[in-house]
Amino acid sequence: MADAADDPSVHWVEPRLRAILPLDGFHLSKSLRKIIVSDRFRVTTDTAFRAMMALCAEPADDRPTTWINPVIKTSYERLFQLGHAHSVECWLDGELAGGLYGVSLGRAFFGESMVSRARDASKVALAHLVARLKAGGWKLLDCQFITPHLASLGAIEIPQADYLARLYSVLSDGAALGAGAGVGAGAGAGAPSPPFVAGDWGALDALGAGAADLGAARWTGSPPGYVIAQLLT
Repeated sequence: MADAADDPSVHWVEPRLRAILPLDGFHLSKSLRKIIVSDRFRVTTDTAFRAMMALCAEPADDRPTTWINPVIKTSYERLFQLGHAHSVECWLDGELAGGLYGVSLGRAFFGESMVSRARDASKVALAHLVARLKAGGWKLLDCQFITPHLASLGAIEIPQADYLARLYSVLSDGAALGAGAGVGAGAGAGAPSPPFVAGDWGALDALGAGAADLGAARWTGSPPGYVIAQLLT
């Protein structure tokens, strides 16, 4: 994270309490279910990654500054080009109304930022993300820090040690274990080493009539809302 948009440096943050959203614990309220099933928003993935980052970085009444600086933007755009970062976009009347982006490593997904410029847009994006992760075999959704908004959707806090244990377990699922060598500085013995078994980002698209061209290199569609609601319940 950066202290501000014009901060030239990036700081590594490791919270003592980590927020995660259990994929089987997403709270789908009746009102949110109704919005999702109505298909009020057109939901896409990986079609506007750069625009999604820019929207997340825009100042707002409740967030006058941002931690997304040029270094972070460039780095995540490169991760997107390599297929390690993804975005979920919500469109309303042809305009980008909200969404989220994050990074995928094996079967762990790390949510980086989400934004809403229309009521419920970020909730719909997160619901679509959870459904996509469930369909694609992901095991962990990292939300970094808890907020009332995330808590209302099912996010919980766990100690950092428990989080690392879950993360290593997910990355070790079907992957080769490091023989006493950790991943990165201070990872510790027994931490998993690449290659990791990756989740299938496009698995959700094959479940609904709203799927994009299944032969496309990148997945861009999303099934109808009733499919999303079924996966979440």
